[in-house]
Amino acid sequence: MKTPKFLIADNSDFPDEIFVLHTEYPRFLLNVITEDVEWLDDISPKEAEENKDVLVKLVEDAFKFYDEEMEKYLTDDAD
Repeated sequence: MKTPKFLIADNSDFPDEIFVLHTEYPRFLLNVITEDVEWLDDISPKEAEENKDVLVKLVEDAFKFYDEEMEKYLTDDAD
């Protein structure tokens, strides 16, 4: 099965929150509302520092994915 790189998620226990799940290494869960990031894979401080630009870009891509998906949703809803 081919898995999407990003998924939008919600949970009834957190009704005011929206999440984006990054499914590739390093996996993370982004809370779009609070902008908190929970890394699901262990990343050492050294690895995080060495790959800081890549990690920041992944989180930016997650926000971009969310914005694009919401735009599609709103556009489809308007039709």
